[in-house]
Amino acid sequence: MSFTLNDLPLRDDLRGQAPYGAPQLDVPVVLNTNENPYAPSPELAEAMSDAVAGTALGLNRYPDRDAVRLREGLAAYLGHGLTGAQVWAANGSNEVLQQILQAFGGPGRTAMGFEPSYSMHPVITRGTNTSWVSVPREADFRVGVDTALAAIAEHRPSVVFLTSPNNPTGTAIDLADVRRIADAAPGVVVVDEAYAEFRRADTPSALTLLPEYPRLIVSRTMSKAFALAGARVGYLAAHPAVVDALQLVRLPYHLSAVTQAVASTALEYAGELLAAVDDLRAERDGLVAWLRDHGFSVAESDANFIMFGEFEDRTRVWEAMLERQVLIREVGPPGWLRVTVGTPAETAAFREALLTATGR
Repeated sequence: MSFTLNDLPLRDDLRGQAPYGAPQLDVPVVLNTNENPYAPSPELAEAMSDAVAGTALGLNRYPDRDAVRLREGLAAYLGHGLTGAQVWAANGSNEVLQQILQAFGGPGRTAMGFEPSYSMHPVITRGTNTSWVSVPREADFRVGVDTALAAIAEHRPSVVFLTSPNNPTGTAIDLADVRRIADAAPGVVVVDEAYAEFRRADTPSALTLLPEYPRLIVSRTMSKAFALAGARVGYLAAHPAVVDALQLVRLPYHLSAVTQAVASTALEYAGELLAAVDDLRAERDGLVAWLRDHGFSVAESDANFIMFGEFEDRTRVWEAMLERQVLIREVGPPGWLRVTVGTPAETAAFREALLTATGR
């Protein structure tokens, strides 16, 4: 007798849903998941190995449940007078977001986001049995603040997601707009800054607003600028009361000793790792100019990726690129594609494949 997912007592709101995931394909040029293309240096890899080796001698014991050393290191990295009591860390920023929704969402509560945006926001919201309200962005992919305020007044969300720079568009949000939304929101406001290190020099961080807004949360990740996607380390900065709330829902010993050791070591090499960010910014700006010179529409980007279009059949273009061994992402509004900024060699391969795929 066959047995399928439909035979399980699955929650009704999960039936018919598909798991999140970008294609994982074995091609030479992978530019679809916004990873940092520059691996840690041999020196950093050796330092991480040494840290893990030292940690291994104590793996018979549980890790530091509160990740004190890592949180203090993250606070020092962020600056803005933050302390370890104002920082929380977990397994990737997705677990951080999940803990936020476990603490402040749930049955009978609502989370709100401005789409197109990070597709995991509604997925995690649904997983915590929280209602999701999607508010459309403006034509230039910015958050329309008047529209946002009207939606907040109507739905009274417990959690509001603002993504800056926004994924998949790369759009940043003005701090004045964050202020207006934070002033109106009845619950917590989460500014998802996963790509913050890649923002242009004149784009400030919402970290500057934390002293004024105790219900404001700024989430970050070490997956992108720190080139630690494989280590799974995300974190947030907020009022200490928010951190206290998250500890009510976090699993015991949720962040392994190995993860804490690797992340703390990476912070000691922050200068080296962030030097590659400058190179990726320059590569991004050059690619934006090149795409526009070749007649493509390009969304303004403060991230390490670019959304470009517009195509009558974006799937055909995506498939044609894949045939040429270049993997990009079919994501965002209809007619648009997204490419991660890679090394100069990867960018060159992308350019050649794109021109061939589009006949330009």
